[in-house]
Order: sequence, then C-alpha cells, then structure tokens
Amino acid sequence: MSTQPVIDFAVEGALWANAPDTPGWAAAAIGEAILKSGIKLNPDVEISILLTDDEAIRELNAQWRGKDQPTNVLSFPAPGSVETRQSLGDIVIAYETCEREAGAELKTFQAHVTHLIVHGFLHLVGYDHEEEAEALAMESLEREILSALGIDDPYAIRVAGVE
Repeated sequence: MSTQPVIDFAVEGALWANAPDTPGWAAAAIGEAILKSGIKLNPDVEISILLTDDEAIRELNAQWRGKDQPTNVLSFPAPGSVETRQSLGDIVIAYETCEREAGAELKTFQAHVTHLIVHGFLHLVGYDHEEEAEALAMESLEREILSALGIDDPYAIRVAGVE
C-alpha cells in the first residue's frame, strides 16, 4: 500500500487562476510517482507546492542556484531520510515559463505542468540528473509515470507542422 502525501498548495501567481485543476493534476502525478517508484514514505508526510510567476521563481533561482533567470520548476528537498521525513520538501512552479515551454514544445499546459510536478517530486525523493546514468534512470521513470497518466513522452522532440 502506498501513502498519498498531504499536498499543501500556495498560489502566488494570478495566472494560475487559468489552471484551477492543478491540485488534481498534482495529486494524480504524485500518486502515480509513488506507485511506479516503489518509494516508501512516512504515512503522515507532506509536500508543499508553490504556484508562482516568473519573477518570484527568478528570485529563488538566483538565491539558491546562482542563476538570475526564471525557470520552470525548482525543488527543495527536506533533510533526512525519505522514509521518515514529515515533509518531503517544496516544489515551486512558474506559470509563464511553463506556458511558453508548453507552446514551444507543442504540449498541453496540463501535460507540461504534470511532467514538472513528477520531475520535482522525484528530486524530493532523491532522484537527480547530474550524471548521464542518473538522468537516463530519472527520465525513464518519468516516462513510465506520465504514460500511466495518459501523457506522451515529455522528451520526444516535437516540431510545429511536423507529425
């Protein structure tokens, strides 16, 4: 039996009103990620998700990663063992960047945000993509999770006008 964490949402970007179903997407994505990864969690575990804008995520990216530019998602894992943590950590997602990327990659906004939630969650539970082998393992698991949710391979290259 897998544990479904409590997901604490905070919305600080007005544009997220255009995506009111995001909490449902997150619950489905995280539930499937737990199932497919086989990770064991504290039964009372929580995750915080901040839905924000490019300016706020740019500030966080500059402060924590030294990159003074917006990004699509940031993950801040809590310290300690994944199995015993009360909080897995925080995921922060920027609306404008997600919207731009989804359009450029010919994906729906829902599919792209769901992918970023899965990606962020996997970082919270210890996955990384700094080394090629880690990246391949993480991307493979992301594909499996998203496929189970009916979402196409997020790493497939799509070009406008080409099927």
